Amino acid sequence: MQTMLRRETLVYQKYDYETEPFLDFSNPQVIEKVRSAINFAESNLGKEYPLYIGGQEYYSDGKIKSINPGQKDQVIGIFQDATIEQADKAVEVAWQAFKSWSKLDVYQRANIFFRAANILRQRKYEAIAWMILEVGKNYAEADADVAETIDYLEYYAKQMIDLHENPPKLYKFPGEKNYYRYLPLGVVVVIPPWNFPLAIPAGMSIAAMVTGNTIILKPANDSPFMSYFFYNVMKEAGLPDGVLNFLSGRGSVVGDYLVKHPKVRMIAFTGSKEVGSNIYKEASTLSQGQKFLKRVIAEMGGKNAIIVDNIKDEYLLNHAVNSVLVSAYGYQGQKCSACSRLLLHKNIYDKFMSLFLEKVRNIEIGLPKENKFMGPVINKSAQDKILQYIEIGKKNNKLVFGGQKVLEDMGYYIEPTVFENVNPKDIIAQEEIFGPVLAVMKFSDFCEAIEIANSTDYGLTGGVFSEDRYNIEKAVQDFYCGNLYINRKCTGAIVGVHPFGGFNMSGTDAKAGGPDYLLYFLQGRSVSEKIDF
Repeated sequence: MQTMLRRETLVYQKYDYETEPFLDFSNPQVIEKVRSAINFAESNLGKEYPLYIGGQEYYSDGKIKSINPGQKDQVIGIFQDATIEQADKAVEVAWQAFKSWSKLDVYQRANIFFRAANILRQRKYEAIAWMILEVGKNYAEADADVAETIDYLEYYAKQMIDLHENPPKLYKFPGEKNYYRYLPLGVVVVIPPWNFPLAIPAGMSIAAMVTGNTIILKPANDSPFMSYFFYNVMKEAGLPDGVLNFLSGRGSVVGDYLVKHPKVRMIAFTGSKEVGSNIYKEASTLSQGQKFLKRVIAEMGGKNAIIVDNIKDEYLLNHAVNSVLVSAYGYQGQKCSACSRLLLHKNIYDKFMSLFLEKVRNIEIGLPKENKFMGPVINKSAQDKILQYIEIGKKNNKLVFGGQKVLEDMGYYIEPTVFENVNPKDIIAQEEIFGPVLAVMKFSDFCEAIEIANSTDYGLTGGVFSEDRYNIEKAVQDFYCGNLYINRKCTGAIVGVHPFGGFNMSGTDAKAGGPDYLLYFLQGRSVSEKIDF
């Protein structure tokens, strides 16, 4: 056994992380493979799926339907609405599994995640197809989501090996041997959103598990199939029973129960400010029998601004137009990183808006499986909320394009929407809408633009397009957000390249896909041994 582990160590030391390449959708063969995978998925719609606790299947009386938001008569699958008793069992099973999983050799643990990355590569088109149907992403958005998941599997596995092989060094002290090691926490509850239905559930889960913790994954009710898909990839990769427990159910029932459970050491959450703030509050309250303070990762919303300076270069101006378009309307604006505020210098305002609105008018809306640029928003509740914000905007601001729901017979579609004459304190400039709505504002001075950009409760992403090095440096110093992008779009963070997380009410800034993310799932132990008697 020792010989085998030494060989694995040598292999992993040579391993160099590289990001997963995106598919080439200009290639007809690639398009055909996606369409074939969609046909396969559609031939398997409407099946019922169990909970998995300790590798065993469980069912409940209550059910949750996953619906295709772009074709609302399609039922993706039927999932269990877990009970409190099942949630309690999942915690106990995860706790028992932790006793052995946490002691497993780091290289053997990491190897499971490397295998899972290869399995997901082999099943990439299948994952893309199911995602297109379940949450309404177009081909490129779904591909990016799957690629990000592969990146998480390999990046975090390699990081864990690096932490194991290169622990922090302590200063020498006469007569003692001192060293520092990282230990896992225990049972972690993972509560992801629906908008990145594979990458975010997987990313938080992988980080928790590769560090030696066991988890309960409670997927979003709009996208349980993709978390179920992830469970099966990990099972195929050889993950032991009980390390990952799949527990679909209502957040108001099993989610709340798990957050308060005295044996849950940590909650990893991504979602809205309201839910995240409540989780943070509840996790801070000691339950009877609880022996520790819980950790919380709460990655929440954004009200992200892109500033376009007084650009003279035609190429950069056109690049800014295209970047804003993708940032605002990619995946229907349903990204916490999406651009929802556009700040334009007065000297380029008219020209920019002329170019921008022409492109907005040409956006294709339709079925995601037909690879239209814009598909549906996630459900009727989201559609109603977005339309309410649009009505507020119509009363206070100037609607220059969009604002209507469309293709009502198919699903939950809304036109790309643009408002002008927006005051920085207006509701549509302050509150997260999470839909295809853009508030446009004009500024005269770059300092004014920075002040407007920083005027919300959030601080997730931001963008600046400028030729002025002084203004760029000012943005780097004063634009208060967790991810600042210069002369590029404000969406599309890549694992290991753009560590992702925000300031203020955007959350705890745990920087997913970054060099210190795994430390949130670990605790340090200092060991001192006297050797000079």
